[in-house]
Amino acid sequence: MNRLTLPLIAAAGLALTACASLAPYGPQMGPGGQGYAEQRIESNRFRVTYNGVGAPGPVADMALLRAAELTTAEGYDWFEVTQRWIDGRPDSAGGMRPSVGVGYGSSSYGGRYGSYRSSGVGVGVGLNFSGPSPTSTTLEVVMGRGERPDRPDAYDARGVQDSLRPRL
Repeated sequence: MNRLTLPLIAAAGLALTACASLAPYGPQMGPGGQGYAEQRIESNRFRVTYNGVGAPGPVADMALLRAAELTTAEGYDWFEVTQRWIDGRPDSAGGMRPSVGVGYGSSSYGGRYGSYRSSGVGVGVGLNFSGPSPTSTTLEVVMGRGERPDRPDAYDARGVQDSLRPRL
C-alpha cells in the first residue's frame, strides 16, 4: 500500500456515510420510512416515535423535539418521558452503553511426539464497515400545564424546541 491508499479509503468511507444519513426532520412517509409518528394514548399521554438512519443520539433528539412540538400544539407547557425504547428495547440507562468482550480458550493435542496444551485470552473490537444503520427512539410522554416538575425526565416544551430546532 502506498501513502495515499489509506486516506483514499477513509475518504470513500466518509462519502458513503454522508449518503446514508438522517433525512430532513418531518413526519414519517410510509412504513419503514424516516421521520416521526405519534399515537394518542390518553388526553395528555402520547407515544412518539422517530425512525432514522445513523447514530442513536440525533434520532433521540428528534423524538424529543417532536414530543415538545406535540406538547405545545396540544396546549401544554411541559412533558415528562415516562418510558423510552431504543430500537424496540426498553432503555434503562438513558442511551448508548459501552461494552467490552473478553474470551478465553484452551486446547490440547496429543500426537506421536508428545502432548501439547495451549490456552489464551483475547479481546475483540467490532468495526462497522456497512455504514449507518436504521435506528428508532420511542418515547411515552405525559403532558402538563404550569410549572414543570423537578424531575430528570421532565422537560419544558418551549425550551426543548428552542434548543434542538436550530441544530436540525
